[in-house]
Amino acid sequence: MDTRSEVREFLSTRRARITPDQAGLPAFGGNRRVPGLRREEVSLLAGVSVDYYTRLERGDLSGASDSVLDALARALQLDEAETAHLFDLARAANASPVVRTPRKKPGELRPSILRLLDAMTEAPAVVRNNYFDYLAANALGRALYAPVFAQPQPNSARFAFLDPAAQDFYPEWDRNTRELVAAMRGEAGRNPFDRKLTDLVGELSTRSERFRTLWAAHDVRFHRTGVKRIAHPVVGEIELTYEAFALPADPGLHLSTYTAEPGTASADKLRMLASWAATEAAASEAPAPEAVASGTAHDVDTAPERATGRADA
Repeated sequence: MDTRSEVREFLSTRRARITPDQAGLPAFGGNRRVPGLRREEVSLLAGVSVDYYTRLERGDLSGASDSVLDALARALQLDEAETAHLFDLARAANASPVVRTPRKKPGELRPSILRLLDAMTEAPAVVRNNYFDYLAANALGRALYAPVFAQPQPNSARFAFLDPAAQDFYPEWDRNTRELVAAMRGEAGRNPFDRKLTDLVGELSTRSERFRTLWAAHDVRFHRTGVKRIAHPVVGEIELTYEAFALPADPGLHLSTYTAEPGTASADKLRMLASWAATEAAASEAPAPEAVASGTAHDVDTAPERATGRADA
């Protein structure tokens, strides 16, 4: 990705959304030619010269100190995710465009992570990477996201923007896609030279007008916790609280878990989903009638793989 362009568009869109009144500044003049703050107003709030801020907004963050970036974040009223994104862009401006080769093969999960998924039996759980591929899930996680796992290589971003079923599956598709792109923006800021991530953004930009529009907004957010509504094809609409955890020993991997408020209809539906998943698993493991009749059925222990619903991407 073009880091200078990313910086320029991020700063200009943040400046455009803040009015002088919101910044505590008098609005001189009746006709303002720009939405939001002028560059000189941002420079005043940040305590830097107009020329220096102009250089920053033109995409040159090289050499910008942490104190300058902090002042800029305060002036533009950036939230935590946006401030982190600004610092990521500054690091990229001072870094060599070289991507380190990961030690592990893409999609390779440690056995302890797989055991953890196996042990989680009452809450859906999914592991994804920073390309939004779903690498593994427990039985409930695969059941919850059955339409996504129906893809040859399950990917939440491709499903949300390229699969027509997504708008039915997510009752709040507009909000979900906005949050998804904002999370992808954060990933792009942390890994601006990652070719695979750039290719994913390029693919979605080419094939989805909705994605292009949201990507151009330069919004950034953390994907840590929230409420997800899903219109599941088997149990109907269900509302779940999700918690997302980075896996520090596996950079780029995230574990997401989903729970329902006790005593609610969603809690009942989650139990129904677990029952359906168990029934489907049992049916898939049952020997074919002709195999039983001929006495050629063999006991093959494939339950762990089926239970976790692992899908190497």
